[in-house]
Amino acid sequence: MFETVLIANRGEIALRVLRACKELGVRTAVVYSAADADSVAVRLADQAIRIGPASSRRSYLNAAAIVEAARQVGAQAVHPGYGFLSEDADFAEICADNGLIFIGPPPAVMAALADKSSARALMSRAGLPLSPGSIAPVPNAAEAAEVAEAVGYPVIVKAAAGGGGRGMTVVHTPGELRRAYARTRAAAQAAFGDDRVYVERYLTEARHVEVQVLCDSHGNGVHLGTRDCSVQRRHQKLVEEAPAPALPAAVLDTIAETALRGALDVGFVGAGTLEFLVDAEERFHFLEINCRIQVEHPVTEMVTGIDLVHEQLHIAAGVPLRWRQEEIRLHGVAVECRVNTEDPERGFAPTPGRLERFTPPGGPFTRVDTHASAGYLVGPWYDSLLAKVIVWAPDRELALNRLERALDEFDIAGPGVHTTIPFVRRVLDDAAFRKGRYTTGLVDRLLGVPGAAPAQRPTATPAPRPAPAAKPDATHRRTR
Repeated sequence: MFETVLIANRGEIALRVLRACKELGVRTAVVYSAADADSVAVRLADQAIRIGPASSRRSYLNAAAIVEAARQVGAQAVHPGYGFLSEDADFAEICADNGLIFIGPPPAVMAALADKSSARALMSRAGLPLSPGSIAPVPNAAEAAEVAEAVGYPVIVKAAAGGGGRGMTVVHTPGELRRAYARTRAAAQAAFGDDRVYVERYLTEARHVEVQVLCDSHGNGVHLGTRDCSVQRRHQKLVEEAPAPALPAAVLDTIAETALRGALDVGFVGAGTLEFLVDAEERFHFLEINCRIQVEHPVTEMVTGIDLVHEQLHIAAGVPLRWRQEEIRLHGVAVECRVNTEDPERGFAPTPGRLERFTPPGGPFTRVDTHASAGYLVGPWYDSLLAKVIVWAPDRELALNRLERALDEFDIAGPGVHTTIPFVRRVLDDAAFRKGRYTTGLVDRLLGVPGAAPAQRPTATPAPRPAPAAKPDATHRRTR
């Protein structure tokens, strides 16, 4: 195991990684911006290094400053958390060039998977089903129109280098496509410095189901079941649960086994998430792979009892995977909701301000991941995520009731500060959500967005599905 790990992030994920390191006897160092000088992570770390002003571009996205900080404290590894540089292959390569272990997949693997078009090609070769559409980027609007005509509308235009829900435009009619194509390319260039886009069929009544995998550098891998992340606004997730509800066990098993096969085939190492869309006939389609810890990782931890950050650290240190697939057991149901400082009544506009009161909920099987406290200043510089409330129960109904109870207890107040808690309550009250038969259109339906899909109907006889991968006697291993 490492002697010192540098945590290259902030907020609740920096604190989450710091705690995991301390539990494993690893010395911690954190970088921080001027805006985070009084953060809990800075207070609890063994060392803290200021790397720049509040601007993330001059602090948490400043690769040179982070690497220099790691060298100053004698760190052997860098944990990037999520967001910022967590999926930046160039940063991972810079770490390697400076003798630092980047806690994530190898730079070449990350580069191939961070490009969504490249990832689609790799997963297609590995035998994973894709949504109909282009695999390579489409170079002009005319070719985009040809792809759209072939797969049928609606389609979605996506940035090849996109992430975090950005760089996507849904197109419903041929007349919208040329403008949407140009707008998405311009947005992709501005956000990612890369204007390549591809086009695929947009599934209007789909479930967003993802699979957590762990793969080591010795060729071993396991999956930790599924999560449902269909409650999302503008591709930003609001509520997540594990396992995915209201889908047959055979379907979930097939998705999970297929995901692991794809991860091993491309040489993935670390903790990763493969995301899929599941249509009304229960057919699933590969969407993307995330090469980092996810915001929603706690729900998987709650149903498996496995600390994913501990496993990240062990894998990065070269330890063979400590779990065999047959040892992975899912128990009960876990649900997480994100508490963002946004006002649902004003289009989810951010509401920065100082918190006068901040009392998180407690009680049995209730976990709150947060970096906030009374007096904390919610600034305008970073993501609006303030806390995550995660609950566990033996069954889904009790888990949802427990989450409602926990949100009722959560006391957050400050001048001008609003949170997404009232909107999450609306989700929890929705009849389709309570039945587990909801889709990615749920939030738009609740907001009254024109053209939003109705609540998901009970499915008919499922269409034929790919045969499940053979279950191994021990851990999965790469075949090449």
